[in-house]
Amino acid sequence: MRQFLTIASNAFMELVRQPVFLLLMTCSAVFNVFLATVPYFGFGDDPKLVKDSTLAVMLLSGLFGAVLNASASVAHEIRSGTALAVLAKPVGRAQFLLAKYVGLAAALAVLTYVNALSALLASRMAYDAYGDADTRAFGIFCGALALGHVAAGFINYFLRRPFVANAVLAVVIMATLAFVVIVNFTKTTNRFGYSPNEVDWRLVPAAILILFALLVLAGLALACSTRFEMIPTLAICTGIFLLGLMSDYLFGRLAEPVWMASLPAELNNPLLEGDQKKLLNEIVEKYDKDKDGRLDLAEQKSLKPEDKQRLSQAGLGGRWWASLLYTVVPNWQLFWLADALEGKNKIPWSYVGRAFGYVIGYLGASLALGLVLFEERELS
Repeated sequence: MRQFLTIASNAFMELVRQPVFLLLMTCSAVFNVFLATVPYFGFGDDPKLVKDSTLAVMLLSGLFGAVLNASASVAHEIRSGTALAVLAKPVGRAQFLLAKYVGLAAALAVLTYVNALSALLASRMAYDAYGDADTRAFGIFCGALALGHVAAGFINYFLRRPFVANAVLAVVIMATLAFVVIVNFTKTTNRFGYSPNEVDWRLVPAAILILFALLVLAGLALACSTRFEMIPTLAICTGIFLLGLMSDYLFGRLAEPVWMASLPAELNNPLLEGDQKKLLNEIVEKYDKDKDGRLDLAEQKSLKPEDKQRLSQAGLGGRWWASLLYTVVPNWQLFWLADALEGKNKIPWSYVGRAFGYVIGYLGASLALGLVLFEERELS
């Protein structure tokens, strides 16, 4: 256990010492807050646009952070021979890979934490046509981050300690202090005396879900890094990311049984034969109690086993290959719930718990794949 914690902590410290990590964290946090100072002329939806944009920045910055850090953590050590030196000691490959992932996950958690603070602050600073840009909060936040960099520079100059690692720590501390000061000691203003804006704490579960997506992506990036360098890993992970965003459209609708879809649309589907349409019409009319042209969840549960078997035998039970790909490809839409924050709606914490179960299952599969690839890799 001590060796595992040592490798994980060393991996974490190595990642936060990367200049690209500090640059990515600082730029994404500043850009999130900057988004709240720009007028969008969104007909009252300006705050919603700001929140969606900050969540998107959080996701994209985490995507690059996961791939770059995974490549620096595994691919670079394999190429430089450091991995061989570590594995020459009584350390197994599974322990080495899992410890590297824990360090990578901790670094992504730090990156997401700072971005989440800036997103929460941006939700408070967002304004519509009746408000004004909160330049004071923007100045305090940016000044705090700049002060953190200056403090790290002084520590580096006088104490000869690494600049990047201390700058990351200083940015985390100063961003937290700036958030507390802005929320508790400043007020937003508007032109008509309306109540000031408050922090939209509904973004917290949304940010946690994005962190879950980044953890899944980090597992895939780590598996790729056991065989590929940074550029191929980035290309593969970007492809998986784009494919997962379209998973519902590409695979989900084909994996779904036809009798769960809209009856009028499926009866006009040229891919269905006449006998299939006749059987579909018969079954839907038999169980469609509210006559809305499709079987709701309660109506689907009332389907008799013999009728389900008839539908499956007729080729209306969904495509097996689509079901396979829909299961294998990670569905990022499960973690992107910005639309669920419309109005006063909230993301239930029970959903966050179920999403965590999905993350555990997918991480187990991706890390197992990475271990298989790593076991067969010759180290020199």
